[in-house]
Parts: sequence; structure tokens; C-alpha cells
Amino acid sequence: MKINYCDSLVIGGGLAGLRAAVAAQKKGLSTIVLSLVPVKRSHSAAAQGGMQASLGNSKMSDGDNEDLHFADTVKGSDWGCDQTVARMFVHTAPKAIRELASWGVPWTRVKAGSREAIINAKKTTITEEEERHGLIHSRDFGGTKKWRTCYTADATGHTMLFGVANEALKHDVDIRDRKEALSLIHEDGRCYGAIVRDLITGELEAYVAKGTCIATGGYGRVFRQTTNAVICEGTGAAIALETGIATLSNMEAVQFHPTPIVPSGILLTEGCRGDGGILRDVDGHRFMPDYEPEKKELASRDVVSRRMIEHIRNGKGVPSPYGYHVWLDISILGREHIEKNLRDVQEICQIFNGIDPADEGKKGWAPVLPMQHYSMGGIRTKPTGESTRLNGLFACGEAACWDMHGFNRLGGNSVSETVVAGMIIGNYFADYCLANDVTIPTATVQKFLDAQDAYLDEILAYSGNEDIFKIKRRMQELMDEKVGIFRSGEPLAEAVEELKDLLVKTKQITVKSKERAGNPELEEAYRVPKMLKVALCVAKGARDRTESRGAHYREDYLKRDDANWMNRTLCTWPNANDIEPTIEYADLDIMTMEMPPAFRGYGAKGMIIENELSAKRQDEVDSIREKLEAEGKDRHEIQDALMPFELPMNYKEKNERLGDK
Repeated sequence: MKINYCDSLVIGGGLAGLRAAVAAQKKGLSTIVLSLVPVKRSHSAAAQGGMQASLGNSKMSDGDNEDLHFADTVKGSDWGCDQTVARMFVHTAPKAIRELASWGVPWTRVKAGSREAIINAKKTTITEEEERHGLIHSRDFGGTKKWRTCYTADATGHTMLFGVANEALKHDVDIRDRKEALSLIHEDGRCYGAIVRDLITGELEAYVAKGTCIATGGYGRVFRQTTNAVICEGTGAAIALETGIATLSNMEAVQFHPTPIVPSGILLTEGCRGDGGILRDVDGHRFMPDYEPEKKELASRDVVSRRMIEHIRNGKGVPSPYGYHVWLDISILGREHIEKNLRDVQEICQIFNGIDPADEGKKGWAPVLPMQHYSMGGIRTKPTGESTRLNGLFACGEAACWDMHGFNRLGGNSVSETVVAGMIIGNYFADYCLANDVTIPTATVQKFLDAQDAYLDEILAYSGNEDIFKIKRRMQELMDEKVGIFRSGEPLAEAVEELKDLLVKTKQITVKSKERAGNPELEEAYRVPKMLKVALCVAKGARDRTESRGAHYREDYLKRDDANWMNRTLCTWPNANDIEPTIEYADLDIMTMEMPPAFRGYGAKGMIIENELSAKRQDEVDSIREKLEAEGKDRHEIQDALMPFELPMNYKEKNERLGDK
């Protein structure tokens, strides 16, 4: 048996994992990062549009601060988020973006003087004062009061990933790619590392650590139409689920992005609409103002996605060999702007669709359709990032339900969360590793390795008639057809039952090659059951949640039900032979919220079944605020009185802005 020992083990080599590893390594811990792919090829690199942080540097972001970012995040979540975590996030984000600048991320900067911008499809002149010159710039994104999304043209994720990866290498973090975690090692309610397969040799080895942090990204590939990379299969969340102890949370909360290009599904960044691009229907009509007259194309993503599908259902979609779609028109921004700030979008359109989006008129319009994009659900954690039930297991980034997104996240908040959570959770993770020792017997480690070794032998010995690739394809079709943007009870129930059947069928396959190494069919044979367990958590959670909240939209339960569903979903898989998850719920405490539930600002009013505690807590909040304002307290003191929060290191220190108090 090969055992690799370290102080801190990070599974996942994207932005969140690398930033957490830097935090651990800087505290003197020996840190290993395991990644399916070379870390600079992680899916984080695909993020185009930007990272939200309330810097308030540019004219259109003047007056921005943590309070506004917090309010936008809570409303965006449809009151499903952990408000303490949201506060931790918005307070740290400005520090994170400045730290990244010091690590070499070439943020687009403000230039003094006048410039033209497209706002509400009209040319507008914006004048930046001299004092703003050289500060980090920001663009508009959906669901925000201010222009808050900082960016590097449309390659933000790429530049951030290279900056953080280089910092990890600078601090001698031990990065090992082409490694796949198959199961977690745990004993007496504590995690001690993972059993890992080398994807080149097929060899199994154990990684034993004082603490383990999962940062493997989302589970988009359980759907057929998704913007996610092929490695985003949710197996990081699945190995936590398979412990029978750790919980997954809010798995039914799945975001669909409005503007992936048809048919490839490659994302065209929200920066297209943030910079002034518009959506058009089959007649060339700009339809979003008809549905959302205030925010139009820059409503929250869940709202825009639903409006697009609704408009197509109303007979206004554009027919194509791949089904109906609508058009994204960024030609109105002008060629100079596109080739400077949206050049990646331009290349995607040229390479995959043979169009130049800078061409004026219809020939430059890009065909777009909402597709799965992001997973708000994941491994349930405390605000420190540690699993609520399995000690020593931490999670951050999209793999986690740290729960700053609730049931819908704002664009730019996920890229921001990767490094902010990496900073915050990385430090709590490091402190845990400093305070705890490895106490697990070698014999126990051997037991976990032997179990995975036997499982691979079992798969290779299967002699059934099913095909693992067809099972996977059917799972993805089911998720698209019955667990998509619009949901209702009967299709969801059908999806759950068929997914259970598919999970049973994964033991009725035959793997043609019996080789342990270089065997893609074997890899699918052990990954697809994990994906089906994740898919079942999504589908069963959606079936049982009889309300509409954020991205979870039930056509048979159109109202947000705060009276009965002010809670988060918890999924466990107690027994290995179970064919569906066990679901519980944990209440959200309205009486501790800084922002009690209210109208979100989209669609018709009256679509909420109110909780009687919301008005009671709002009266408390108003009373506390009025009293402290009369005493001359500043906004920071008032916020602390309403809902205190903690942060590690010196992250609680106030952020500095132009003219901010």
C-alpha cells in the first residue's frame, strides 16, 4: 500500500482549491493539491465576465459598498442564503481583488476622461474624474444596484487562475495532477484524507492528512445541455455523500445561464449584456423590457432564463436544426469595444458558429438558449467551511454549499466566491490542521484502499447487458427534460423513479477491457453511479420542495412559500445499498437575519406566502437601526448590532474606498 502523508490535503485544483492551499501553505503546513487535470486547465479558466467586489472606483459604481453588495446577494438568493456567510463574503471581496492585483492579475483599469457606453440600448457618455484614473474598473452585471463586476476584458477566470496558480507554486504547494479521489478515509466521525486513483497508471494510493478540503467544482455534467467542462461531474460532492455522514445541501438549486451559444453550449459571458448587449426574438424585437421593464436583460439569471423560454413558448423563438433559440445582439456595442473587451466571445462565435458578432445587423447576432451553468448546492458546511457532520472535512467553491448563494447566485459572485472562500475557509482549514494530528491506524487506511480495489475488480467482473455510456446519456436527457428550468410534480416524480432504475442498472453492465489503466469505460463505470446519486439528490429535492424559489421554479407551485419552506434541504446516503438519498430539512432562522424575507423585485407582487416572523423581524431591524442612527452610530456599528459576523486573520478590517465612510 502506498500512503502519502501531508498536513493538509486539497482535492481540486481550480481557483478555490489553489487559494485554500496557499492559505494552508503560508501557515507552515505541508499541503498537497490533487487535480484531475493540470491546474491551469481547471474549469475556473472558463470564467469570462468578472468578479464582484464593492470597490466603488468607477463613475457607475460610485457609492457602492458592502451593504449594497450584501442586499443584492440576499435578494439574488431569493432569501435562501446564509446571511452571515453573505456578510463574510461581501466584506472580504474587496481585499481579495486587491490581493489578486498584487499577485499579477491585470485588472482592467479606469481611464480618466469621457467614454461612450451602451446603456439600455442607447449610447451614453460616461466621464471619469482624474482621481479615479488607474483604479480597478467594473462593469454592469445582472441583479446589482451598482456596476460592481471587476474584469480583465473577458478572460477574467483565465488571468485569475494563472495568478493564483503561480502564487501556489511560489509557496511550494505540492500540486499533483491527473489524480482522482474515489472515496474519503474516515473514522469515528472524522475525515483523514482520500483513496486516490492515478489516472495514468491506474494505481490506487492513499493520501492521509490532518484535514481534507474538497474544491472540485460543480455537477453540471449530470445535465446534457451545460456550459460546464467535461470534468464537472459532481464526484467530489458524491464521495462526501458516500461517507454516509456528510450532507449535501440545496441540491435542487441549479442555475441555468441565459446565453450559452447554440448548439455547442459554450458560454457567452454575462458581460455581453452587462456592456449593453440585448436579446432579440424571431422578429428582431427586443423582448426583455416587455417582461422586466426595470432590469430588462440585467435581471437575475434565473429570471432572464425563464423569460427567454417563456417567450419561445409564446411562439417567438427562432427555429433551427437544434430546436428554438433567441438572438444575442452585441453588434450595437461597436467593433472597437467588442475586439477590446469581448474578444473571447468574438472568437467563440467565429470558430463555433462562423459569425462575427461585431458585424452590424442580423448577420452578427448569436443564437443563444438557456442551459445548465452553476450548482448552488453542494457539500453542506458551517461558515468556517467545515462539514456540519464530518469533522476534518472542509469544502469551498462550487463544490460546497457554504450557502452565500441560496437558490440563485448573481453573476460574478461565483468567481469572487472561489478566491474569497479560498481565503476565509483556507485559513480556518489551516487552523484546524495546525490544531489536530493524524490519529488513524494504518490498518484502517488499508481497509478503505482494499474496499476501492475490490470495487474496481467487481466492476471489471460485471457481465450484464447494459451499456454505461447509454445509462449516462439517459440520465442527462432525464435531467434536461424533467428537472430543468420549468419543473412540476409528475415529471419530477418520473425522473426520480427512472434515475433509481438507472442506478440499479449500473451494476448490470459489462466493461469490455479488463485493464486497470487507460480504460475510459472503467472510469465511466465508477463515475456514473456517483453522478446518478448526485442527480437523485437534485431530482428528489426538487420533487419534494413544493414552492418556487430562485432558480427552483415549480409550475404547479408558483409562489415562494416562506411559511413552509424557509429552510435548506439536506441529503444523506446512509447505506451504500440505498438507491435514493434520505432528505431532511434545516430551518433558516428569520429572527437572526439582517434582511428579513421580502419582495424580490421581479414579476408580480403577491407571489409570496409570507412567514409571520418576517414582519416581526423587520420591525426589530427598523427599531435597532432607528435607535443607533439617532445615537450617531456609523453603518458598520449598525450592521454589527443587527447581525454580527467573524472573519479570520485581519479580514474584518474596514475596506477603503473613494469618499467612503
